[in-house]
Amino acid sequence: MANFNLNINNLFTRLLVSTTLLLLLPASIYVEAQVNAEQVMLIGRNVLSMEDYLLAIQYFNQAIKGKPYLADPYYYRGLAKLSLEDYEGAIADETLALERNKFKSEAYKVRGFALQNLGRDSLALIDYDKGLEYNPTDRYFLFYKAVAQTSLGKYDSADSIFNSLLRANPKFEDAWCARARLNILKGDTLAALSDIDRTLSISPTVINAYLLRTQILVDQRQWAEALNNMDEAVRLRPDETDLYINRAFIRYNNEDFFGAMADYNYALQLQPDNTTALFNRALLRFEVMELQNAADDFSAVLSITPDNFHALYNRGLVFLELNKDKEALTDFNRIAAHYPRFYPVYYAIAECNRRLGNLTAAGTNLKKAETLVAGYVRNPEKNPLDRPKIEAGKTYDAAGNENLSEDEVMEKFNRLVTTTAPAETQLSFNDRIKGRVQDRTMSVNPEPPYTLSFIAPAVSLQNLSNYFRELDDINERKYLTQKLYLVAGHPTPTEEAGMRSLFDQEEILSRKLETASPRPVDYLARGVIRTMLKNYEGAESDLTHAIETADDFISALLARSFIYIALDRPTLAFDDLNSILKINPDMVYAWFNKGIIYYSLGDYTSAMQSFSEAIRLNPNLGAAYYNRGLCFMQSGNRQAAFSDLSHAGELGVLPSYNLIKRMK
Repeated sequence: MANFNLNINNLFTRLLVSTTLLLLLPASIYVEAQVNAEQVMLIGRNVLSMEDYLLAIQYFNQAIKGKPYLADPYYYRGLAKLSLEDYEGAIADETLALERNKFKSEAYKVRGFALQNLGRDSLALIDYDKGLEYNPTDRYFLFYKAVAQTSLGKYDSADSIFNSLLRANPKFEDAWCARARLNILKGDTLAALSDIDRTLSISPTVINAYLLRTQILVDQRQWAEALNNMDEAVRLRPDETDLYINRAFIRYNNEDFFGAMADYNYALQLQPDNTTALFNRALLRFEVMELQNAADDFSAVLSITPDNFHALYNRGLVFLELNKDKEALTDFNRIAAHYPRFYPVYYAIAECNRRLGNLTAAGTNLKKAETLVAGYVRNPEKNPLDRPKIEAGKTYDAAGNENLSEDEVMEKFNRLVTTTAPAETQLSFNDRIKGRVQDRTMSVNPEPPYTLSFIAPAVSLQNLSNYFRELDDINERKYLTQKLYLVAGHPTPTEEAGMRSLFDQEEILSRKLETASPRPVDYLARGVIRTMLKNYEGAESDLTHAIETADDFISALLARSFIYIALDRPTLAFDDLNSILKINPDMVYAWFNKGIIYYSLGDYTSAMQSFSEAIRLNPNLGAAYYNRGLCFMQSGNRQAAFSDLSHAGELGVLPSYNLIKRMK
């Protein structure tokens, strides 16, 4: 049986970290910077804390353009690039920051971590040591240093640092978990399990602890206990494809074929082009004799990776079972052309020719296979056999080294495979900045509130016009040069050119507001742009100007209520929404946004009432059904939740189906 491949050699080297942005965003910035530079930096840091990294980079670009001699803009831009996994870019920016201020120790931390992610652990250690000169007790410098030493095989040094670190920080759960991984590499399973238990006693949401324990249990063939731990990992990260693939492997070995198939199916819902899930499902379908479905899955793998000889070989075997001998022969001949010393393919070619009545070719290929095997037995070094690359995955030993004998390579052509460590895409340098630990147990969020944008809403399956009368009047009468849209969620562009365009538009409007008699709609326009740029304080000021000039300005009230929701100021948001409803009691989006606020406050009864009113006014508002379904779910009314979520799915809110599956 193939080893369960969590690839723990990389598990912590890259992504087991938990530094918060509070550690990386010092309260002060350089006093010599001009006021505008301070404002740009402040907004950029706020946007960075909201995890909008591309937009944050644009703000830091502005600061660099104005004050290229300051270290902070480069440091923060490097941190944003790190969060986007642009490790080379992060290294370059942190280097520029350190050239301007060599005492900025946090820049060594970011650069060191970026180097670590690129496998340059020795260079990372140099940065960590430099940082420790300035902050000798910084637990994250010590933590990353120990992880780097572990990756370099310096186990004694790493163990010494972990021991000192944990004496000083006994509640540092990630360090306990990292030491558990170190103990696994050292072969001390009992110590590793003890460290894992300690990790989870401090924080039951450390996913890598469950994955490491799963690794140990799988190696011990304790499939039922391994499944319990993998279930916890899936619960913590329900949208991570690799977790379902690896759980399917465990279920298969626990003789739960139905459960394994369900996991592969769901993994492919999350990621339809995942070749590992497709390949494994094909093998499982082959085993239960769903032959045409198996062939279709192997063909899907080959459409994505045409040179995947692993899939090609197995599709040939399926074609043989389907009596499609010519198709099978075509597949096997392709393999033989590429791997002329891969002996199993000649047995398969011989069988195809026998069935097709070409007995001479069958005999020739049978003899060729036997000759290859006999030559290898006599002198393996002189007569090596081809070892075709296993495209869908690899099997590793506990140290992360490929550990396959010649026979195992051949046999593995008919085995399920697992993926590399799911945790490699789980945790990152700033994982804990999100501050939403509760989301790790079940990541369920309501459909977002509505606001205004100059970017049209994305095309979706939801049949909505996103219309209200006043907004239509603004557009029809061309009060603004650009059209305004009603959108759900934060209306920020996703490409750099779009962001630069917004900055340009903000500058044009600012000049207009300074040199002409400002209209409420002009303040609305700049407020919307500043909202799109997440400059919430500036946006609030503009929208307040618009409302003070025209207190029945529904568009400005709606836009400002969105800002208050984003800033977690529910009372002020309620005030604006209630003002809208006094003017227009049938304003469906005001009711919807009120429901969002009530939901965030945990007042599910009031939230349900608001969403119900929105549904009464617009029965096709799928998002309202979805959010009301969440309220029912939180209140324990599963039947009503299923009904609303099902209706939301029918109206195009696709997350409904994900949630229904998980509730079942």
